[in-house]
Amino acid sequence: MGSPDGNSVNYSCFAVGPRNTSKCSHLSTRWPMPERTVRRQARGLKRMAEILDAAESVIAEVGYPELTTNQVAARAGLSPGSLYQFFRNKEEILDGLVARYTDDREEFWAARLSAVTPDVPLEVLVGAFVDESVAFKAESPAYWSLLYGSATGDRLAAASQRMHAALAEQIAALLRRRSPGLPEERARLNATMALAMVKAVLPMLGPATPEHGAELVAELKLMLVRYLA
Repeated sequence: MGSPDGNSVNYSCFAVGPRNTSKCSHLSTRWPMPERTVRRQARGLKRMAEILDAAESVIAEVGYPELTTNQVAARAGLSPGSLYQFFRNKEEILDGLVARYTDDREEFWAARLSAVTPDVPLEVLVGAFVDESVAFKAESPAYWSLLYGSATGDRLAAASQRMHAALAEQIAALLRRRSPGLPEERARLNATMALAMVKAVLPMLGPATPEHGAELVAELKLMLVRYLA
């Protein structure tokens, strides 16, 4: 994938979206560049983030298998030709979204890892994880569609596996931080099972009434606490 000015760029940098553009500060500081070039790259970064935002919106509605670049271009207010300056096909859009989500989740949980100690009650740790999962599902439904949706094709299946593995590692790190004696392999297994429980319950929240949704979340927390205790 190229940049708007034809130069080679760091793919993951442009894929992380507007939530973390600080990762791309090297574009203007590592090598001296004319101000016009810096502005052009900033505009390109913003446009790529807008394309990924549009792709998220379309995937949340129709799923990745039905996604087309024409749909994304229309949602982003671009011509297909303009979109192809940044992403040559839907597979590159998928790669960009996976990079964005992986970076976003890694930063989120890393920022909270330092607050986890053996003194933190398991109920508090589980409650925070479930509440964040519910909130992030509402904020980024395409993430869960890619993570747990129908994996049609090797590319989507591989992307789903990468996101699942990254999230499981983050959960395992939280568990080991709270229980330093927990073997690494056991922590990974516990994290995988915890994700499976979350996967089973979160889709049920969409059609549920607020009252029933609250009951489901409470039961999920109870189930996780009993499993992890």
